[in-house]
Amino acid sequence: MEIISVTPRGYCQGVVRAIMTARRTVEQHPGEPVTMLGMIVHNRFVVEECRRMGIRFVEDPKKSRLDLLDEISEGVVIFTAHGVSDAVRLKAEKKGLTVVDATCPDVIHTHTIVREHARHGDVIYIGKKNHPESEGTVGLSEHVHLITCIEDLDDLHDLHDILITNQTTLSLLDTQDIIDACLKKWPDARIAREICNATRIRQEAVMELKDTDVLIVVGDPRSNNSNQLKQIGTRAGIQETFLIDSVLSLQEEMVKNKNRIAVTSGSSTPNSLTSQVISFLQEYAETGRFELPEEVSSSLL
Repeated sequence: MEIISVTPRGYCQGVVRAIMTARRTVEQHPGEPVTMLGMIVHNRFVVEECRRMGIRFVEDPKKSRLDLLDEISEGVVIFTAHGVSDAVRLKAEKKGLTVVDATCPDVIHTHTIVREHARHGDVIYIGKKNHPESEGTVGLSEHVHLITCIEDLDDLHDLHDILITNQTTLSLLDTQDIIDACLKKWPDARIAREICNATRIRQEAVMELKDTDVLIVVGDPRSNNSNQLKQIGTRAGIQETFLIDSVLSLQEEMVKNKNRIAVTSGSSTPNSLTSQVISFLQEYAETGRFELPEEVSSSLL
């Protein structure tokens, strides 16, 4: 049994920045309530570590960031790495909250492009419905139109001066399919591909895997970039792909009698979690004993 450690893995720079921002905010505001507007990143271990720092979280998948602000009445509010709309920012300031912005620089870049183009044209934004990054970007202008699949294009009419862009954590393959469909309908549209480098490089690494029996993706089930890695593995022809949040989610049936097992991780997954999975599988390959540890190692950095 061969265990392939796919690189790169571990946090992207946007996640590192968000975690450091959260830690610094707690240190700089002793005694003040600090609340995160949503999950800092989509990983429960990171969220639990931030709670131990003293950060409160308001999160409800059925509520927008704008609505979640109603649950924060004082102190500091931290915007997550996914970014927020201008309406959220304005509402937080009107409530008298101290605003700390942990938005990923790649998302900020997308917002800049979208704002500038929406002043004179329409933006087709390829993203996931109800994802906080999509919510924040689409909320920048009424001229930004969310497209989740090719079929959504049938509902768009009377657009002009079109820019096509996308959520930063989407699948390279799925995004290209939708872009191709857009160009058939609007051949003069401009394209700004905004899949971030961390997402793209990880996906390309999975697509380049050869003769692999199993792909293990370490990541939270709510993490879009982790789910995309799993789907990319399937489309790349890997026989079996699994998304697990830690070594404790491994089952022997996933890896028993397999020759080549590849392990990768989403960009919001603590490297300690992925390293523990790799170490466990390497020991299993050597000894044949499948004895899971009692707890996981989940240090933030």
